[in-house]
Amino acid sequence: MTDTSLTPPAGAAPRAKTSLLREDAHTSRRNAAEKRFRMYGLIAVMCGILALVMLLISIVNSGASAFRQSYVTLDVYLDEAKLDKKGERNLEDIKKVSTFGYSPLIKNAVLSAMEENGIVIEGLSDKEAGALISKEAPATLRYFVLDNPDAIGTTQTFTLLANGRVDGYFKDRVTMESAALDKNTSPEQLMLADAFLEAGVLENRFNWSFLTAPDASGQRPEAAGLGVAMLGSLYMMLIVLVCALPIGVAASIYLEEFAPKNWLTDLIEVNIANLAAVPSIVFGILGLAVFINFAGLPQSAPIVGGLVLTLMTLPTIIIATRASLKAVPPSIRDAALGVGASKTQSVFHHVLPLAAPGILTGTIIGLAQALGETAPLLLIGMVAFVREYPGSPPDGFFDPASALPVQIYNWTQRSDPAFVERASGAIIVLLVFLLCMNALAIFLRRRFERRW
Repeated sequence: MTDTSLTPPAGAAPRAKTSLLREDAHTSRRNAAEKRFRMYGLIAVMCGILALVMLLISIVNSGASAFRQSYVTLDVYLDEAKLDKKGERNLEDIKKVSTFGYSPLIKNAVLSAMEENGIVIEGLSDKEAGALISKEAPATLRYFVLDNPDAIGTTQTFTLLANGRVDGYFKDRVTMESAALDKNTSPEQLMLADAFLEAGVLENRFNWSFLTAPDASGQRPEAAGLGVAMLGSLYMMLIVLVCALPIGVAASIYLEEFAPKNWLTDLIEVNIANLAAVPSIVFGILGLAVFINFAGLPQSAPIVGGLVLTLMTLPTIIIATRASLKAVPPSIRDAALGVGASKTQSVFHHVLPLAAPGILTGTIIGLAQALGETAPLLLIGMVAFVREYPGSPPDGFFDPASALPVQIYNWTQRSDPAFVERASGAIIVLLVFLLCMNALAIFLRRRFERRW
């Protein structure tokens, strides 16, 4: 290159001097646009995080109190004249005494506790004093007596649930003013609760039964728990894992590694993608028609819920598995085939181990999605009120059960405000499960991830 090539042609305007160290107008506009785009992205992320934080704060504020409950400790005299009139300790005779026969014993225990602690509430009737205790308490005493018939005629110490209004009073859900208008409680009853709290007869502590007890009727919200729903969800997730994982992985391997590329496989791939976008309630209708009406499986059973959720989860697992298989470099396959491995050996010995982290992640995310589904379970009857725990597998898969999202929906439909509190507490439990499952997916992905 010569100096003459650097001079501008004759008659041309002299070229402006530019420098890489100084921005011109075009570069300034481009940099400003980039800064604005980055700012827009940051604002979008912050809005999403803010919305999530507000949602979590709202749920925790509403549901954290469900994990604490008011309990009353009483010395109850198990009167032989009421529980075993013949005095023979015959279990069949004792079973004939219903829970109504145990209610007077609880009322007498409350009155005795008031007398022992010198508590006098003007205007409080004996009936209102006995109603301080939950309606679940007579059943608790009855189960104890049936298990220990020799305890009849003795005084036993029981820690019993306080009724829902008293519990709501200590959680600022019920006030003296609202109690005066409520037929289920009274200001005098709340005064007695305050006196019991001061005397140490009543305490507010962690409520383990919320996680282990079954559901309760609308008259006993303080006794409602998630035990049956959690067990039902566990059974359904086991069915989904056993059915969806092998079928989804096998279908993905065949479509990605062995199936010929023609119009039929293209049609299958399109339908798999479409199934992933089908509303979940459609799978519920399919389950109702096929598994219940045609196959005759029982309603409200984990086996039906698990099969319906399997159909819903399969497209997610297949898509995630195929993406993981595609991510493995073709050189891995070529190298395996080059040293004499068969097509099957190259897939199962080399490609599949490298794709395993992505497959596990997709499976866990699919299970987490299935865990939160409600609509298909409502259609197959899992909204039923279930008090009995399902048995152990495999028979327990056919027993009536509920599920966590259905239990949440069920509680939100009840009128007592205590059930709204419990619904929010159940949402916290469900979110903890989902968080644990996603954390497990991240751990497995990093634990088994291989570099190449």
